[in-house]
Amino acid sequence: MRPPRIGVAVLTMGNRPAELRALLDSVAKQDTAAQRVVVVANGAPLPELPEWVTGVELEENLGVSGGRNVALRTLREFGDVDVLVDLDDDGLLIAADVFARIAELHAADERLGIVSFRIADETGHTQRRHVPRLRAGDPLRGGEVTTFLGGGHSLSMRMLGETGGWPEEFFFAHEETDLAWRALDAGWRIVYEPQLVLQHPRTSPTRHAVFYRMVARNRVWLAKRHLPALLVPVYLGVWTGLTLARTRSLGGLRAWFGGFAEGVRTPCGPRKPIRWRTVWRMTRLGRPPVI
Repeated sequence: MRPPRIGVAVLTMGNRPAELRALLDSVAKQDTAAQRVVVVANGAPLPELPEWVTGVELEENLGVSGGRNVALRTLREFGDVDVLVDLDDDGLLIAADVFARIAELHAADERLGIVSFRIADETGHTQRRHVPRLRAGDPLRGGEVTTFLGGGHSLSMRMLGETGGWPEEFFFAHEETDLAWRALDAGWRIVYEPQLVLQHPRTSPTRHAVFYRMVARNRVWLAKRHLPALLVPVYLGVWTGLTLARTRSLGGLRAWFGGFAEGVRTPCGPRKPIRWRTVWRMTRLGRPPVI
């Protein structure tokens, strides 16, 4: 049985050419070569790329979800990729065996849908928000989880064919959670593997001007799309309380509540609530879908 073939997708907005080139160099140095590498220029001119990279230039910025769906469709057209690896354009693969490890993990478990990398800065530190568990604990402790990190992960192409791609309505924020909940409800596993490291500069999510609005709007959309009716007010109530407790910016709070209202009044795609057995499974894994 042949090992899974790896395809790599990278989104860029053209503002980090040196970092993108360094990332592609680290991809080229992998012991197990990627079958395909696609770079999507999201509303920006396509940068100069190595000949072994397929470039796609989009006239407008489709957001994280839309850009990744373009990369996914491009890889599907080639028809020779089994596992898709998404990487941030300012990330870096330090080890040379990352793709080999990914192939081994997916080959060993046919129901492994998603593998989440560990994201660490230049000092090796992993931020709390980059550990996909409710109680972070030791970032070097891996295992089965209920969500994954957008900056570095692998996705089974068979899983994506069954569950669908990224939620394009979301544009940015919580698109990973939307995909994760659909995968779990379809019986796929998500694993956090801390030995798979993507080096990434330490950043804050609030650096994005639209952070508060998108986070709130998409949080409401998640609930409307995927939660059983009984859990919708619980989930939104918990996150409203946490936001009030954590946010120190009045401007941020105004943007958050504006996004919340937008999420309530606007459509968000088809509603397909997860099953109660999926709720119980997520609860047993340490993160019930109310927080």
